[in-house]
Order: sequence, then C-alpha cells, then structure tokens
Amino acid sequence: MERALRQNANLEEMLKPENPIEVILLRQTDFREGLLWGRPRFGHPEGRVVFHIREVLNNVDKLQLSCEETRRKLRLITFTHDTFKHQEDKNRYPRDPKKHHGAIARRYTAQFTNDLTILNILEWHDEAYYIWRLENIYQDKEASQERLEQLLSVIGEDIQLYYLFFVCDTRTGDKNQAPLKWFEKTFPGISPVKI
Repeated sequence: MERALRQNANLEEMLKPENPIEVILLRQTDFREGLLWGRPRFGHPEGRVVFHIREVLNNVDKLQLSCEETRRKLRLITFTHDTFKHQEDKNRYPRDPKKHHGAIARRYTAQFTNDLTILNILEWHDEAYYIWRLENIYQDKEASQERLEQLLSVIGEDIQLYYLFFVCDTRTGDKNQAPLKWFEKTFPGISPVKI
C-alpha cells in the first residue's frame, strides 16, 4: 500500500495533473499499470509509457496555445493515448482494430468524458502513421487513399486538433519525422505549427 502511494505521488509529480480528470486517472490502478509498462524500443527509446507521455506534454506546452479548451483536450488525449499498449494483442495478423491500444484507450476514457472529439482522436491517433506507411513503404496508394478518406470522415472538423496531437506525439523519442512532413502536405485544412 505504501509503495503504491509513493508510486502515485511520483506519477503525479512527473505528469503534473491540471484538472480533476487527470488526477482521477492517475489514481486508477489499471491506468498506473499502463503508465509503468514498456522498455526502450525503436520510436520509444524512453521505455516506459509515462516517460513518453511526459515528452508529449512538453510538446503541448511548446505550442503555447491561447485556447485553454484545446490545451485541456490535448492533455487528456496525451494522458491516455498509449497507456493501454500493454493490453494490445500483437500476436495476431491481421490485428483486430477493437484490440488496438487506441480503441482500448477510447473505451477506458469514455468513463470520464463523453467528448467525441477526444474519444475519436484517441481511437484513431496512429491512423495517419499507418496511412503514410501504406503509401510510402508498401506503395499501396489505393488502400492508403481509402484509409485517408475514412480517417477524414471520422475526424471531420477536428482535423487541426488531430494534427496538433500528431505533431506533439511525433516529435518525441527517435521517431521518423517523414510521416509528419507527409501529413502537412497531404491533409487539407490544417495550419502547420513548429515546435
């Protein structure tokens, strides 16, 4: 019990929750378990999910957003987007999209908010990368175009927020920056930012 309390305090100190939902999330045992999962790997040399989340939060801060609502949404997406990677089944191909860590994060976060913008971005946060990979690595223009249209249909008017999160998430660790450059050339209606 005492160890769990110290661990919770360390997570709060590291992530500096700014609102009641962030505080509640950090007090959930299953949420903390996801934050503490991970080891160094390509794209995530930082290892544990909590260290990646701290990097993404630092990038959210660098955006210097004037809209507090946008900042709040980006922080909540950041808190939960990769926290359930440890529950994703990567042993089956093709993968079940309902078992993707983004879909798990959406279902979990729906306990705390009914904001469809946040929930949609959580579920689809990796999709732009998958589309880039289809187009540029696998040279499957038709499949990438279909998935792009589907993503745009789901995200709709929230494309700028999706983009802001994609920037903050991609500018971490040793991630390939080509998908971000591709995103900025491919997606309509975004205002590029530099961080």
